[in-house]
Amino acid sequence: MPGVTVVHWNPRRIARLGLLGELLPVGPRVGNFGDLLGPIVVAGLLRQRGIDPRTAPAQRRLLSVGSILHKAREGDTVWGSGVNLKVRPREYRFRQLDVRAVRGPRTAAWLRERGIAVPDVYGDPGLLAPVVLPELRDYAADKRHAVTIVPNLHDAAATDTTDDRVLDPRTPVHECLERIARSELVVGSSLHGAVVAESLGIPARLVRAGAEPPLKYVDYYAGTGRSDVEFATSAEEAIEQGGVRPPQWDPQPLLDAFPEDLWR
Repeated sequence: MPGVTVVHWNPRRIARLGLLGELLPVGPRVGNFGDLLGPIVVAGLLRQRGIDPRTAPAQRRLLSVGSILHKAREGDTVWGSGVNLKVRPREYRFRQLDVRAVRGPRTAAWLRERGIAVPDVYGDPGLLAPVVLPELRDYAADKRHAVTIVPNLHDAAATDTTDDRVLDPRTPVHECLERIARSELVVGSSLHGAVVAESLGIPARLVRAGAEPPLKYVDYYAGTGRSDVEFATSAEEAIEQGGVRPPQWDPQPLLDAFPEDLWR
């Protein structure tokens, strides 16, 4: 059946089942808010451009927000995705991709080393959240939180959830976006906590993640004109330091690169 699948990462949680206690992916979906932004941004841009998502003439796959290039298949379209160094090289099973934009120059270099053409169009599509959800700017004008701490999904279990400054990244996505927008400063190891904050002009500083290689953070910063950003070692240090230098980034090239032709 024709249609465009917006590929994103949202696996089921592992649950122990049966008499032998076998671990199977049958639990509820993980629901990490940053990984859910891709379909939201894509749907919003289609709506703004008057494109019915049901009109796609062929079965295609589009990768957008997230370090999800390992999920790509031969010929898939990439718009703003990034490479994930936690994934073994053999899991990248493609030789050719239709790349319209990538998260940053580190991802571009990784793809070019493999003979894949990549335009000089950079940016995480999560930066377009206020474009497709204009209410976020209204929330940002009504601050209610001095600080919000957003841990990376893999750091969330070790984060003090009794601290009312902490936002669990598995909170429903629109609640996460509203909380970030209403904050005066956003810190933590969640990349998309910083991405969404910076899209709204809110100061943000990333904390070095416990389980994530730094490449995706460095890639994002480089894609938004920053190569000298220092990570904090803790949320408290990040709060003391305040936000990093804001992005030097024009959203128009990423908007112009949006592959609406997949639906034409």
